[in-house]
Amino acid sequence: MKVCLLNESFPPVIDGVVNVMMNYADYMMRDYGAEIEVGTPEYPDGKYDDYPYEVVAYPSFDTAAQTNGYRTGNPLVGKAVSKLAEFKPDIIHAHGPASALVVARLVREMTGAPIVFTYHTKYDIDIRRAAKINLIAEETIKAMVGNIEACDEVWTVSDGAGKSLKALGFQGDYRVMNNGVDFAKGRVDSETVKKVTADYDLPEDVPMFLYVGRIINYKNLPLILDALKILADSGQDFRMVFVGKGPDQLVLEHKAKELGLMGGSAPKVFFTGPIYDREALRAWNTRADLFLFPSTFDTNGLVVREAAACGLASVLIKDSCAAEGITDDHNGFIIEESAEAMAELLKRLCGDLDHVHDVGQHAMDEIYLSWQECVAKAYERYQYIVARNRIGAMPHRKEQMTDNMVKLVAKTMEEENKVRKSVREALANMRSKSLTMMEYTKAGIKALDAQKLRWEDIAEDLWTETEEFFKQ
Repeated sequence: MKVCLLNESFPPVIDGVVNVMMNYADYMMRDYGAEIEVGTPEYPDGKYDDYPYEVVAYPSFDTAAQTNGYRTGNPLVGKAVSKLAEFKPDIIHAHGPASALVVARLVREMTGAPIVFTYHTKYDIDIRRAAKINLIAEETIKAMVGNIEACDEVWTVSDGAGKSLKALGFQGDYRVMNNGVDFAKGRVDSETVKKVTADYDLPEDVPMFLYVGRIINYKNLPLILDALKILADSGQDFRMVFVGKGPDQLVLEHKAKELGLMGGSAPKVFFTGPIYDREALRAWNTRADLFLFPSTFDTNGLVVREAAACGLASVLIKDSCAAEGITDDHNGFIIEESAEAMAELLKRLCGDLDHVHDVGQHAMDEIYLSWQECVAKAYERYQYIVARNRIGAMPHRKEQMTDNMVKLVAKTMEEENKVRKSVREALANMRSKSLTMMEYTKAGIKALDAQKLRWEDIAEDLWTETEEFFKQ
């Protein structure tokens, strides 16, 4: 099967969605022999030749300052879209709702391949943060929803994510397809844990809490600090480690210092910065007693399953997407969304860490989900969609105001691609004929100094310059 994977980013940018797409590509190639092609906006430091599949990077605009490091792709570059279409995918899977979905719709128009879209996160929150002007934000969200409704099948990473999408006005159906984790199941050996955590004051007999992810306020991180202040004032000793980076790190560090939790002779809170080594992250998850994840923003909470892989239980907010599948006090802990509720739970659990570790073991046994399992389920669904598409039995999708525009742009790109092919073929033919003529000419003027004339070099330079001109 030929699978075209599309997203708004790709390494050097590393985030949860990029991680998902790369795992899809790797496991589908390894386990099913699938042929993969990836489309992404181009990033300045991107090295796209280092993968076992082709990566088509199309031009992008620098919007990093407005979108926390992300660029905005230009999906209307015919050469890149045509290259993706020439791959002749059996199915297109878009993991981003902006340029990736526009490219997906254009490629579908050229090839007839169906589109699957995965709704990974609450994009509307990021749109509102970036747009600032409410009218622009609402129109952008409306356009995003229309793009999603134009797909043949929509997947969400949790039921809560689907409900969030519905709340934005999405009128179609969705299918929950969970993401997996690339952590091996099991705890890291004690020597590795000691080595990784050696730079921090983490006494063995003191409860340690952990957060891993973006350091940004809408993940509810101030709630953690407020809860820890209450806990500290109660006389309970502890350590809290934040792993990651984000735009609000300095603000949160300042808050921790103001609360007396950081700095001084006996700090209780530490910020490590980002850690990209997966084994080092496993070591941190092994060392911790509890994973604190009060986010109501996340649609899946992949880090909760990563923690579970290491036998680490999580504290989650009631009715959040991350809490789906969690039974309170059995394979995790669920609280109301308040610092007081978190502080009260932590105070109780600090007195019974054996129970906390038992709950962590249940988390490992019950909520851990490997990428191999997830990709197997996705590939099986791909096969079903492709089979229905081949017999013309795909469900009717809602018509969009942009459908005719997409058809027109796709048609224009196809015509442009035909012209480019014709020019390349003509150039190749002319080059072949001219080289033949050159051989006859050389034979007729043997008396001339061949070294001075350098016929081959002159012809090669001329045709290279001509080809470069037509590529522009």
